[in-house]
Amino acid sequence: MAPSNIHSLAFVYKGWEGFNQSLISALDGLSSEHLAFRSSTEMRTVGEIFWHISAGRVDWFRRLPAPGSAELQKEIEARQAGGAPFDADELAEWLRRTWVMVDATLRQWSVEDLAATYPHGYQGTTYAVSRQWTIWRIMAHDIYHGGQLSELLAMQGVIPLELTILGGHLTVPAIVEPTDNV
Repeated sequence: MAPSNIHSLAFVYKGWEGFNQSLISALDGLSSEHLAFRSSTEMRTVGEIFWHISAGRVDWFRRLPAPGSAELQKEIEARQAGGAPFDADELAEWLRRTWVMVDATLRQWSVEDLAATYPHGYQGTTYAVSRQWTIWRIMAHDIYHGGQLSELLAMQGVIPLELTILGGHLTVPAIVEPTDNV
């Protein structure tokens, strides 16, 4: 069966939603002690890394600008100002909510939209950053920190199957159906 629109970013990035779900599933049953764990004093805690994934999505997607990103940015800033620690349920909800923004962007834009750029200043230089670069950066960011979380949770004896053993890859390929011609 042919995909409905191979030029849609939702088709191009298919599978990312499964990785997001593996992050959410990894939070199931985590205690405040699990979330407070860090490998060393200089590094983020498990909870801070989960939050960093959600906040990073919004921080970069608002620059595109992606659908819903401006509203989420305001909510993230308000939540960060609150200062209270996050629990696993709240972190899972932020992953869900920021995924809605990512998914809406991928569904709305096509491959042709990836070339659009925006100016981004960094260390005194202004770059013309493409949507392609930004989306790849955030997908890589999710994957990088997902691996980090997998290790930090394993150090605590927590092995979330989807994130560790399955590598976060939850999207199942199509099943080949036997035909009369075979």
